[in-house]
Amino acid sequence: MISSFDKNERRILRRLKTPFAIQRFLDDELGYNKEPDGPTCRSPRRVMRDHLAHCMEGALMAAAALAYHGFPPLLMDPKAVDDDDHVVAVYRRSGCWGAVAMSNYSGLRSREPVYRGLRELVMSYFEHYYNVRGRKTLRSYSRPVNLHRFAHLPWTTAEKDVWEIPEQLVKTPHTPLLTRSMERSLNPVDRRLSLAGLIGSAE
Repeated sequence: MISSFDKNERRILRRLKTPFAIQRFLDDELGYNKEPDGPTCRSPRRVMRDHLAHCMEGALMAAAALAYHGFPPLLMDPKAVDDDDHVVAVYRRSGCWGAVAMSNYSGLRSREPVYRGLRELVMSYFEHYYNVRGRKTLRSYSRPVNLHRFAHLPWTTAEKDVWEIPEQLVKTPHTPLLTRSMERSLNPVDRRLSLAGLIGSAE
């Protein structure tokens, strides 16, 4: 699948040698796709060509870049209530988990590989995951899905939307993060944190 990239695409991928470089590419070289013409799920080829991605497309791009440099292409779905789900590309280094992610909210992007387990990694997003009403909305997370299972699907270079991948993420079992009692006692997000999360967001 990685060999399907053309010369210009491989040139881009070669310089994305580390998770940090991949995150910088997502943050600095791509615009945020607000889907003005309807929902999309662009492949990494289309992301590189259009210079545009939302969280699902950014996660696919990150997974492709990680795979190009020898990491398994793993996606994870943190799931919310009364809010959009998020999708992140996850990886392990020295036995610990980190993440690369595209988001319109500054607090929902990358995580250093310092988390001993996936729950610990996901909980690092908890305070930053809130909806427009100021409610903290993160509730569960999926186990990582290895995109090698989609060998039948040219997900790295497809010209059509690759909806099969987010559909599989939604169907993957999710692990709850909170008890009902915890949910009932949650406080609203701090106003300053809410404002900080919008730094650099697309209008």
